[in-house]
Amino acid sequence: MIGAGPAGLTAALYLSRFKRKFLVVDAGDPRASWIPTSHNIPFFAEGISGPALLKRQKEHAERYGARILRGIVIDLQKSAGSFAATLQLSRTHQPQIRARRVLLATGAEDNEPSLPGLRDAVQRGLVRYCPICDGFEARDQRIAVIGHGMRGLGEAIFVARTYADDVTLLTLGKQMEISQEQRSRAAQHGIKVVESPVDAMDVRNGRIEAVRIDGSMMQFDILYSALGLRLRSDLAVKLGAKHDDAGALMVDEHNQTSVAGLYAAGAIVRGLDQIVVAMGHAAIASTHIHNRCELPTEEEAGESGKQAGSGSGTAPKTDH
Repeated sequence: MIGAGPAGLTAALYLSRFKRKFLVVDAGDPRASWIPTSHNIPFFAEGISGPALLKRQKEHAERYGARILRGIVIDLQKSAGSFAATLQLSRTHQPQIRARRVLLATGAEDNEPSLPGLRDAVQRGLVRYCPICDGFEARDQRIAVIGHGMRGLGEAIFVARTYADDVTLLTLGKQMEISQEQRSRAAQHGIKVVESPVDAMDVRNGRIEAVRIDGSMMQFDILYSALGLRLRSDLAVKLGAKHDDAGALMVDEHNQTSVAGLYAAGAIVRGLDQIVVAMGHAAIASTHIHNRCELPTEEEAGESGKQAGSGSGTAPKTDH
């Protein structure tokens, strides 16, 4: 298993309780660790931070014997009946391990906005990236969305129609390149579109209080980035897994990719990018892996041409 964010740790819990032998390789930089507080995860009515959530998940999985190893998988190859993963554990130590099946839960990175004098604004929590997760807490405030084109406009419209009347779309100097009809949609929702670059930022008390554009200061209560993600799906793509133009992986009803025996969960799967969805992916994939463990792999005798995700084998039924 590659990745120890919410998806990877959920799969680790399931496979541990299924009494399976497996290894989780953790690069140590899950995107969930950037979350200051989420109120969107069931059972945490008062909210929970990303680091606290990951700590609880890790301790829960380790209670059942999950083995989590800090390192990076730098290469993944497939041969008859198994996968070979090359790990980088240190500068000089690069062992190789083999597994009959692999679950990728490698996640994504947000594209950081280019703001003057301000690096890693998303990672530092100065710019938020998920209005689905915490837009309710920002309701009826002054909100800026950083983005351009249809992606930026779509997020600004989502925020305006769901949470706030005072919404500004900051393109950071990029031209919107949208139709007049699309500009009219922005106007219908009261969205102000500012296509001039940001000249300076006023950061106080751990938040961006104002931005200077064309010599004037504009004040906001919260900023969201709509600049998209860089999906960490390279290992699957190199193996030939089907994916969309952004690199999001196509999976079947068992969260198996088009490469037999290779599963995916979380942000790298095409669809809604949410923690609870990632956990659901992991539960589905790990249960299917468990049900296939005693059966031959697709390349072994008697299984030629079958996909593990086809549902046509003799895998036992479960209620999970």
